[in-house]
Amino acid sequence: MGDLEPLIPLADLEPLLAGLGWALVFTPSLGAVSRYFPTRRAMATGLAMAGASVVGLALGPLIPLLLDAYGWRGSLLLLAALSFNLMVAGALLRPLDVPTESPRPPPARGQGGLRGLLHHGPFLRYALAFVLVDAGYYVPHVHGPARAQEVGCDEQRAGLVMAVTAVADGIGRVVAGLLAAHPTASLLRHLFAWSVLTGLALLLFPLGTSFGGLTAVGLGYGFCAGAMVPLQFTGVAEVVGAGRLLHAIGLMQMFESIGSLLG
Repeated sequence: MGDLEPLIPLADLEPLLAGLGWALVFTPSLGAVSRYFPTRRAMATGLAMAGASVVGLALGPLIPLLLDAYGWRGSLLLLAALSFNLMVAGALLRPLDVPTESPRPPPARGQGGLRGLLHHGPFLRYALAFVLVDAGYYVPHVHGPARAQEVGCDEQRAGLVMAVTAVADGIGRVVAGLLAAHPTASLLRHLFAWSVLTGLALLLFPLGTSFGGLTAVGLGYGFCAGAMVPLQFTGVAEVVGAGRLLHAIGLMQMFESIGSLLG
């Protein structure tokens, strides 16, 4: 019995567990922030999600040092230990009795939850739009370093291009949240504008044929793409109402995974 191989190798389960853990943390946390600050949802979401850019920037130079010092196994153990702090953060979240500010009437019986969202035309169109957005959103982050080296940058300069993109991404998230908190137009119009600008910045990436050109394009793309992120999730409440926010965010992220995989 001791010689039997497991049906699924443990190495194949690791990405599944990591993805499942991320989903179980991200969706409730984002939903909690949205419920805690109903009148300043965009600004609160932008500030909360800016942390991802800060951590991404910090881990960029840190991981090579960990790999040199501890190897890939030790590095993964240290990163796992950092991730365990999410349990402490999660323990601080509390359900609050916040008023539902949406003027929409409550959904009819049988039309709430996931089933109702699957028959909710505006939500499905909204989710489909972000499936298409995510098909391109991660391409610069995944292929950016290789593109930088392709145009003659060394590893240090390639890392600098990605660092500039990450900094701009974090700033964009905060700025978009602040602008949406004092809107001159509806939040969904803000989101549409940032989405168009993100697409235009993606189109400019082939024109970056030098370190300076790629840095400028990465700066513009990072800012616009970062600005789009908090408004994307805040806009869900505008489409389906605050009462179905958690279900809608979770379902939309499942759809978005298809676009991310295609990209």
